[in-house]
Amino acid sequence: MKSNTNEKENVSQLSEKEIKIILQNWVQLLGIKLGWIYDFDKIVAKYVKCIYFAKYFKLSKVLEGHDGEVNCVRFSLDNRKVVSTSDDGTVRIWNIASGEQIQIFDGHFDWTSAAEFSLHGDTVVSCSYDKTIRFWNVKSGNELMKLEGHSSWILDVRYSPDGKIIASSSCDKTIILWDAHSGKKIQTLEGHSDNIRDIQFSSDGQMIVSSSSDKTIGIWDVKTGKMIRQLKGHSESVGCTALSLDGQFIVSCSYDKTIRIWEVESGKELRMLEGHSDNVLRVKCFLDSQTIVSCSEDNTVRLWDVKSGQEIQKLEGHSGLVRGVDVSSDSNIIIFQKNRSDCALIKSKNEKLQFAWNVKTITSCMSKCPHLTKIQQNIKY
Repeated sequence: MKSNTNEKENVSQLSEKEIKIILQNWVQLLGIKLGWIYDFDKIVAKYVKCIYFAKYFKLSKVLEGHDGEVNCVRFSLDNRKVVSTSDDGTVRIWNIASGEQIQIFDGHFDWTSAAEFSLHGDTVVSCSYDKTIRFWNVKSGNELMKLEGHSSWILDVRYSPDGKIIASSSCDKTIILWDAHSGKKIQTLEGHSDNIRDIQFSSDGQMIVSSSSDKTIGIWDVKTGKMIRQLKGHSESVGCTALSLDGQFIVSCSYDKTIRIWEVESGKELRMLEGHSDNVLRVKCFLDSQTIVSCSEDNTVRLWDVKSGQEIQKLEGHSGLVRGVDVSSDSNIIIFQKNRSDCALIKSKNEKLQFAWNVKTITSCMSKCPHLTKIQQNIKY
C-alpha cells in the first residue's frame, strides 16, 4: 500500500507538459503508429500491465567562459568532459560533473570551428578558420602537432572510430584524410561543388557522410576516396548530417528548415520532419537510433521520434540561435549552445510510472493530479 501511495504522489507532482512528454515517449517505446495515438491513450488507462520508463530533459547547469559565440560542443567517450570551440579562437574543456572549465587551448589565430576528443581522451584535435588542424595534450594543454593543407577555412574535423585517421572538411570543397599519428596526408576527397560543412565516420570506419552548401549529402568510401552516393532533396544548404549507429540511415538538417531521414543503401528519402521555423543547424542521433535532437536559428532545441517523425520535446528560452548540440553516449545528457558564449547541459529525468492498477485505481490517481484529469477527460472508456 505504501508503494502505491508513493507512486500516486510522484504522479501528482508532474506538470501537464511533463505528462505529455511521457505519453509521447510511451508511444515511441511501444512502436505505436502515429494514427493510433488516441487508441494508445485508452491502452494506458485500461490495459497496460508493465512498468515503463519515460525520459524527458531538464536544464542541469550552464558552462560559462567563452568570450565569443560557441560553434561546436562534443562529449568525450567516457561522458566526463566536453570540448567546445568558439569565435574567441580558443578550444576549451569542461568537467561535466562540476561544470568547471579545466583546460584551455590557445594557439589558433582565428575562429575555432570544431574539435573532438581522441579515442582514449588524452588528445583533442581542433580545426579553425586559420586553415590549420591542431592536436593538443589534454593534461598539459600543450600543442602537439599542426597540420596544414586546406586552402580555405576548415569547418569540421573528426577521428575515425579506431583513432588512426583524421578527416577534415573545408570551404575549399574538399575532405582530407590524415594519418593521426604522423600527420601525413593520406588522400583528398573531391566531389562537392560548395563548402563542406560537416563530416562523420560510420561506426565501422569504412564510410564518411558529408553535408554541403551545395544542398547535397555525400556518402564516401574511405578506402578508395570515391563518393559512393550523393543524396539530393534539400532546397537549401545542408548544415549537418548524423549517421545511425547501425549505419542504416542518415539524418540531415538544412537551411530549408527541415530535417530529413535517408536510407543509406538506396539513398531514398524516408521521412521529412518539419517544425523548426528557421534554419536547422545541427542534428544528432541518440545511441538507440530511435531519437533525434536538433538545434536551430529559431532559438530552440527539439527532440524527435524517428519512427513517427513527431516532435517529442521542445526546449525553449534561449536568448539566441543554437549553433551546436551533442548527446552523451549513454543518451542521458544533451549539451548545446545556450546563448552567444555559454553552453547548457540538460539531463534526462526518468519517471517510473507503474500502471498495474485497474481502471478505478488509475481514476483515483488521476483525481489527485489535475493535469492527468484533463487528459482523462479526453479518453473514452
